[in-house]
Amino acid sequence: MGATAEDRWARIEAEYEGWLSRQPLSENTKRAYRTRVSQYLEYLAATPVEYGDPLEDLHARDYAVRDYKSYSKAVRKAKPSSVNLSLAAIDNFYLFLGMGRPEVRREELAQSAPRSLSGEEQKRFLRAVERSPEIRDRAIALLLFYGGLRIGELCGLDVEDVALSARKGRVVVRSGKGDSYREVVLNSEAREALSGWFGERKGWPGSEEKAALFLSRRGSGLSTRAVDLIVRKLGEEANLDRPLSAHALRHTCVTNLVRTGADLVLVAEIAGHKRLETTRRYSLPSAADREVAMEGIRVEY
Repeated sequence: MGATAEDRWARIEAEYEGWLSRQPLSENTKRAYRTRVSQYLEYLAATPVEYGDPLEDLHARDYAVRDYKSYSKAVRKAKPSSVNLSLAAIDNFYLFLGMGRPEVRREELAQSAPRSLSGEEQKRFLRAVERSPEIRDRAIALLLFYGGLRIGELCGLDVEDVALSARKGRVVVRSGKGDSYREVVLNSEAREALSGWFGERKGWPGSEEKAALFLSRRGSGLSTRAVDLIVRKLGEEANLDRPLSAHALRHTCVTNLVRTGADLVLVAEIAGHKRLETTRRYSLPSAADREVAMEGIRVEY
């Protein structure tokens, strides 16, 4: 008995998942791509073939993906960001097939500032940090919150990359995004937290052998996953509505700088942005800003 169409779809999906597992992508991205591609293949399996095989013919590929985009918006009620994520996953799938990227326009996204903590959320987060019994975790949280470092930059810090004195402090990021170098000045809260960690670090396993600034309980340098778990736990202690990430703390730092009137060129330098347009996004209105604006137009009658 020959292979059925269902067998073919299942085989292609299994081969794609095996290929995807070997790609240099984060686990979250791989998980999202697997789900979105599976949904696309289910759609193809349930849709009559009209212009040829979308997994072999380039024109049929483009027509199928464009129709799936319309289907996602009209039937699945997907938001523009969700549609674009599906299209990115489908691009990846066709890369696996060796057919190139489908010719399909992305959805226009509403421009808004990157997600950062509100004033109330910042207060609850900092109180949770203050209550934490872990000196190391407090230093990590405040360095992210007040220094605006990326999680990978923080994990890449060595002890010698931090310079502290009674009145000054700085962190040297030797290999930031795009392998760029920058120096970040530390405020008094971050300096105090790091000073406390330096005193604590001396008694930790690996403190003599390892150059890494932040150590695990086993004496190795902290991984990005370990830092992410620390930040998430602090977010839970702060009773935040959504899971907290290191990236949200970075966004909060940059947003605070922009909204307190710091020069955009200076903020771009602190954040390690190569393009000033990236920094300008932080001056855009947030969803909360829009809500406040619309509530403010009420008229007494």
